[in-house]
Amino acid sequence: MLTAAAETFGREGTQASLKAIAREAGVGIGTLYRRFPTREALVEAVYRNEVGRLCAAAPELLEQLPPADALRAWMERFVDFMAAKQGMADVLRAVLLSEEDRLHTRDLLRSAIATLLDAGTAAGVVRRGLAPNDVLMGLGGITMIAGEEDQRAPATQLIDLLLHGVRTPN
Repeated sequence: MLTAAAETFGREGTQASLKAIAREAGVGIGTLYRRFPTREALVEAVYRNEVGRLCAAAPELLEQLPPADALRAWMERFVDFMAAKQGMADVLRAVLLSEEDRLHTRDLLRSAIATLLDAGTAAGVVRRGLAPNDVLMGLGGITMIAGEEDQRAPATQLIDLLLHGVRTPN
């Protein structure tokens, strides 16, 4: 259900038909409402699930790609995630205003970045001593400036610039 909801919200925004989401998930509307009694509960669950998927991608990418390429791929996913989240911003406002929830999400993201930076440092392709929070703040800035789908090219250029500062000099 969460995958179907994420895809539907991505296409249609958070006002998408819950019946359409249930249909796409292959369940009845009653099943959807039993799991998520309100639209807000569904949006929050989608958000938490997507954060979890994004963070779980860090070690998965490191299994598939060299550390520098894994870091780039994760940064691209982060920008895509943030662009998709923009459509959920109004509904998520209450969740994101909770200091505990914000800190938990930031901790998950910082941990994923730390995993990628540590692998890159061990491989000699990422500078030593970088703070994961600094990289996260840089990515956050990129998404604020160029984090929407129609601004993908500028976002990629800004990721290149951030990576230039993260990587070891050649």
